[in-house]
Amino acid sequence: MADPVRILVVGVGNMGASHASAYHRMDGFEIVGLCARSIKDKALPEALQGYPQFTDYKAALAELKPDAVSINTYPNTHAEFAIAAMEAGCHVFMEKPIGTTNEEARAVVDKAKETGRKLVLGYILRVHPSWIKFIELGQTLGKPLVMRLNLNQQSSGDAWFWHKNLMDSLTPIVDCGVHYVDVMCQLTGAKPVRVHGIGAGLWAEAAKQNYGHLHVTFDDGSVGWYEAGWGPMMSETAFFVKDIVGPKGSVSLVPNEEARGESEDLSDSADIDKHTKTDAIRLHHAEVGPDKHFVKPDDLMSMEDEPGHQELCDREQELFLRAIRENLDLTESMEAAVDSLRIVLAADQSIREERAITLD
Repeated sequence: MADPVRILVVGVGNMGASHASAYHRMDGFEIVGLCARSIKDKALPEALQGYPQFTDYKAALAELKPDAVSINTYPNTHAEFAIAAMEAGCHVFMEKPIGTTNEEARAVVDKAKETGRKLVLGYILRVHPSWIKFIELGQTLGKPLVMRLNLNQQSSGDAWFWHKNLMDSLTPIVDCGVHYVDVMCQLTGAKPVRVHGIGAGLWAEAAKQNYGHLHVTFDDGSVGWYEAGWGPMMSETAFFVKDIVGPKGSVSLVPNEEARGESEDLSDSADIDKHTKTDAIRLHHAEVGPDKHFVKPDDLMSMEDEPGHQELCDREQELFLRAIRENLDLTESMEAAVDSLRIVLAADQSIREERAITLD
């Protein structure tokens, strides 16, 4: 049996703790340290409390000499930490986004190629069976496609603080938007050519605009929009819209109330589990007969047994382990991360400059 991959986990907040839990339980990994600037003040899960703790990332990297680093910090440290890890000979798992600028994103990918280290990005929808099926069905609808996606989150309690802190680095349409723009790019397989964004600042305590809306036009005629807002004022009406329309019909991720327990709150937009939970996929067929009535009824596919958030994090780390042990070619996923960031940053630029941005 291969030796376990010795891994340093940097950042132990929501996502970091979930990934650390995966490493703790998986035979293929050995956690050699946990690192966060405020780790002494954090209430770590009991299973993680016995691992060595560090407050200085570079000191931990130098002392532990791990095989891999898991980066789950705020976005403004992602590129610096990833490049330092790869220069130290480590493979890298990194939560999205890959950086905060196009230059950072390109530098991270170039460093992975230069060093031959594996770089897996935390694009959790790429390992989600319901989203994989959603994309597969969307690709059968013909062209052009109309893609409508959003994720608005109401901030209170812990979410109040982590939304506010995230906005020290990036706006919501950039931080979360990379997931959904990546979905658009997979659906179309086309080149994005133009981006337009609008935004608003509704939250006085936040460093950046807390609401944004982006529009993308592709060279096959497809169009897509993504909406994201964080803050205590955000409405939970229609906070989860995931919809694709094409000439042959439409496909939507929909909540199926019968698939949820009575104790669950359908409108809890800040619940991480519900950011990816779909319950059902509705496939609508556009074909009509001579009487102009639909030939086929809608198909409703239950997804009630889909994986939860922790299981999805486990799947991401299973992919990371396979990438290391089987020498997987990750070129496509790395370049996709660069491209999705380029699109959402263009939307941010569009908001600032009050004009549409043409992409090269």
